[in-house]
Amino acid sequence: MTTLLLFGRDLRLADNPALSAAVARGAPVIPVYLHDPQEAGAWAPGAASLWWLHHSLDSLAHSLMRAGSRLILRKGAALREIPRLVKETGADAVFWNRRYEPWAVTRGADLKAALGHAGVEARSFNAGLLHEPQNLKTKAGKPYAVFTPFWKTLRASLILEAALPAPKKIPAPDAFPMSDALAAWKLLPHTAWDGGFKTAWTPGEAGGGQRLADFVSADVLGYSDCRNFPGRTGTSRLSPHLHFGEIGPRQVWRAAVGQGVAATGEPMPRGVEVFLSEIAWREFSYHLLFHFPELPSAPLRKNFAAFPWRNDAAGLEAWQKGKTGFPIVDAGMRELWHTGWMHNRVRMIVASFLIKNLLLPWQDGEAWFWDTLVDADLASNAASWQWVAGCGADAAPYFRIFNPVTQGKTYDPDGAYVRRWIPEIAKLPDDRLHEPWAATPMELADAGLRLGIDYPAPIVDHAAARQRALAALGEIKGG
Repeated sequence: MTTLLLFGRDLRLADNPALSAAVARGAPVIPVYLHDPQEAGAWAPGAASLWWLHHSLDSLAHSLMRAGSRLILRKGAALREIPRLVKETGADAVFWNRRYEPWAVTRGADLKAALGHAGVEARSFNAGLLHEPQNLKTKAGKPYAVFTPFWKTLRASLILEAALPAPKKIPAPDAFPMSDALAAWKLLPHTAWDGGFKTAWTPGEAGGGQRLADFVSADVLGYSDCRNFPGRTGTSRLSPHLHFGEIGPRQVWRAAVGQGVAATGEPMPRGVEVFLSEIAWREFSYHLLFHFPELPSAPLRKNFAAFPWRNDAAGLEAWQKGKTGFPIVDAGMRELWHTGWMHNRVRMIVASFLIKNLLLPWQDGEAWFWDTLVDADLASNAASWQWVAGCGADAAPYFRIFNPVTQGKTYDPDGAYVRRWIPEIAKLPDDRLHEPWAATPMELADAGLRLGIDYPAPIVDHAAARQRALAALGEIKGG
């Protein structure tokens, strides 16, 4: 008896159902990670995700070594490599934790069929979600398309099993099969572009656990008050750890609830409740992706397929490089490029700017985020962009158009965030920081700022762009 354990988006040892089940068989376990760049087609991991994956796999390999095991790396299609590994090792069982991207759902079904035909036990488990997407339905038996009733149903039906401890010892075979070298996969960038990543993040299960512990001890109780202010430490920054499965949503939920109970001994504090609802938004995104696999590429509201988007390569590039002339937008885009992450409030601001100020397709923004975010998650990324665009499930209405100046003044009132990421305008007074073009010549001189040279003038007039966006909305049927 030997079990092949396939790692995917579950790069951890604790609270890992597939790993625990494999160890419980009492037979040798061979941990395997398959890398198939072709599997996801257009949604193959972007550069930032590959950076994280390299370091997370390295961390996982060391954790497995401490438990007396090894991580076997193989490159290629699962339906080719897994049967090959079964033959090489004599494995009679293959276990893995489920994924929910469209191609992963197909792969799981095909793999179970192929292994079953060969007489090999194939079992999959849930390690990545609080609920299976197919298990939550409306009273009419249909998928949810509105978050609030989904959240109420999820909360009411949620039963968390006891946490599964990380095995101290993983039974090893007499000999492990051949493994690729991680460096041979060349997941890391060829330039020094990732310098900010290294200082901002600690990929791996230990890094995820530490970030969770820090958040629940210091920030979760005040989450509802601080989460919208990018210049403060108020969000969890757990999203990349959750995406790669270095920590699971059940672990996060337990820790947040435990902190709330410890703090009050009464019903959950508002900060904890709001944070839990954000975990539920992640669940809702996966619910949508599972039931509407076209989510990453096509609007769920079909009338938006006829939306009159513009084609503006220069505007898209200015947005990508943080050179729009609107400080809160540019600060967010520079934070993204430097750290592979962006504060959630700012994500909404920059998305609204691209879609409604520049009138560029939401898919353009989705693709840029996919390549540059370390937490690039197909479900959350697609659902969030459609939400801002007004074409998704339970979306914000398209006519809700953020004013970037107002947003900056409201959520970065002292300019801490903008000054960090746009130092060339840092000496402007607070009341001019979010609209440098309104500064007087003397204020610009005192700040050592030459508008249009040191920092760009606005590439669009917000008031005119707003009217243009509303006019475009009126052109589509049902708008």
